[in-house]
Amino acid sequence: MLIISVHGVVAALGMRPSPIEAGFKVIDANGQGVAYVYGHADKRDAETANGLTLDEARRIASNIAKLKHC
Repeated sequence: MLIISVHGVVAALGMRPSPIEAGFKVIDANGQGVAYVYGHADKRDAETANGLTLDEARRIASNIAKLKHC
């Protein structure tokens, strides 16, 4: 089994994004949360706060889940 590190947390491959309120949580194969990505439902709110939209947060969480090594 390959081991990777995401933001200092060691996780097994097989990660997946899971929706949470106001964003997405990346969960490893053991059910441990390894990354949280938050976004705004309204694009204007995201622009005002200089943050992400929910779609951008989803795409980032999906890309984190696809990492094979760091």
